[in-house]
Amino acid sequence: MTTDFVDDIKALTFDVFGTVVDWRGSVIREGEQLNAAKGLAIDWPAFADRWRAGYAPAMNRVRQGELPWTKLDALHRMTLDTLLEEFGVADQLSEADKQYLNRVWHRLTPWPDSVEGLQTLKQRFILATLSNGNVSLLVNMARHAGLPWDCVLSSELAGHYKRDPEVYHMAANLLDLKPSQILMVAAHQDDLQAAHREGMRTAFVKRPLEFGPTATPDLSIDPCFDLVAEDFLDLARQLT
Repeated sequence: MTTDFVDDIKALTFDVFGTVVDWRGSVIREGEQLNAAKGLAIDWPAFADRWRAGYAPAMNRVRQGELPWTKLDALHRMTLDTLLEEFGVADQLSEADKQYLNRVWHRLTPWPDSVEGLQTLKQRFILATLSNGNVSLLVNMARHAGLPWDCVLSSELAGHYKRDPEVYHMAANLLDLKPSQILMVAAHQDDLQAAHREGMRTAFVKRPLEFGPTATPDLSIDPCFDLVAEDFLDLARQLT
């Protein structure tokens, strides 16, 4: 892979869930605290996986017009309410408990390399989220986790969810940059493939533990990826 294009890059946009933060470990950790506080016996690894599995179908309901534009917090809550019923604990949690649990997505913990890697990259590039998380979620997460974004860009600003083209166009328009001046960073091939189709440069960062230690995530390298990195520290070494 050639890195001749790097001098043209002005901004890095980041997928967040799974790429920057460990959503699964964070949900499990807080869920186990809830078990202890409420005397519950929820299988939180299974619950976290099911909650995340509801992510794409919920967004598709918006994409297909079954739901009007609905921000991710509300989609997460729809899935959460269904799961609490399925796990037989809906009646054991108050509305305040449910609201707090739903906002666990605002309190996700970064991967160990994320903050240091971002701080290094920030010395040379504009750093922005480009996430399906709503703006308030991303802002709260940044404050909680110490993520040094220059700005928070959300699919909410486009009224579309990734992988719709409008999200990537929105980022370029708001940053006042050509798509080719933006490097999209993600741990998910389809996100990078969609960004590539809209003219962005792409960096694939491997996150083999995103779905837990027993999962076998797809770490295959698409030829459209301009860079491949083991983590954010490796990405910073390649770019700075």
